[in-house]
Amino acid sequence: MENCAPLKPEGGGNATSTVSNDVESPKKKKEQETKKETRAEVWSSTWTRRSEALVRVGVVSRLLVHPLKSGTAVSVTRAECQELGLRFGELQDRHWLVVTEDGHMVTGRQEPRLVLVSLTCEGGHVRLSGPEMEELRFPVKQPDGPVMDCRVFGADIQGRDCGDEASRWLTRYLGEGKTFRLVHYEPAMKGRRPEEGESGFPPYQVAYPDVAPVMLLSEASVKDLSSKLETDVTVERFRPNIVIGDCEAFEEDSWEELQIGSVRLQRVMSCGRCIFTTVDPETGIINRKEPLETLKSYRLCKPSEKHLYKSSPLFGQLHAVKRTGILQVGDVVFKVSR
Repeated sequence: MENCAPLKPEGGGNATSTVSNDVESPKKKKEQETKKETRAEVWSSTWTRRSEALVRVGVVSRLLVHPLKSGTAVSVTRAECQELGLRFGELQDRHWLVVTEDGHMVTGRQEPRLVLVSLTCEGGHVRLSGPEMEELRFPVKQPDGPVMDCRVFGADIQGRDCGDEASRWLTRYLGEGKTFRLVHYEPAMKGRRPEEGESGFPPYQVAYPDVAPVMLLSEASVKDLSSKLETDVTVERFRPNIVIGDCEAFEEDSWEELQIGSVRLQRVMSCGRCIFTTVDPETGIINRKEPLETLKSYRLCKPSEKHLYKSSPLFGQLHAVKRTGILQVGDVVFKVSR
């Protein structure tokens, strides 16, 4: 929500000024500079720097990291926002991926029970846990593991195989009569470049996310959807990284560029929703109907955007990272206006 109009730059607009020929004393000049610095340090609802205005639109209410694609989210209060997404310690968002033996990705769309698998890191080791399964620990770094050629949404990307123990654990857990393997995206590997979005993507790459490094969603949008359903849904079902509070429902649709602390985010496109939204994150059961059908009743794209989204309803916004930095719960979110 925009609380007030951007302030006019000093010396701009229709303001009149008087010109003095007096030479300012060093003391007076220093006092004026101090006043300017003090004013610059006070962040009001909106402020202007050169031709750029920052308009307060909300507050970060939650930060969620999903280390394993389709796995359980890790809720944190502070995270690094890197070019490839959120990082918390050794955990990086969607940097681990379940694949078939020939390297094709496996997600909650095909294996709904993946949403109950927790992947965390501690002391250089990965901890893999799930319902009725013994916890598995193995090193984060697997220098002797083979590098697999993988396919994510038809694009080639690599991943370091996490070993036979992890493979047996996943194969036993999913119990589909198939062999599954776990791969890890490493910094030296080449990222994926997603297909072009609404107005051309900024130049960025991703590891294993569907489209963009960061997904953003407001609490109000989730509440609005819940009001139309028989049973409330939670934010976790939609797998965002940054949850925004103190704004109106779907207000995030209009935020093209954001500043949160020192972090700059650039909107790429809306998040087109699929059958994965019908998987309950608490049970791992897929119903194949809701909330997807309700979203389709009022969140479809414009006719001019059908080549991008087809029949997928839009819920949440995908962003690229223009400037990295630290994010914290409670940070004020500003929309960048020019």
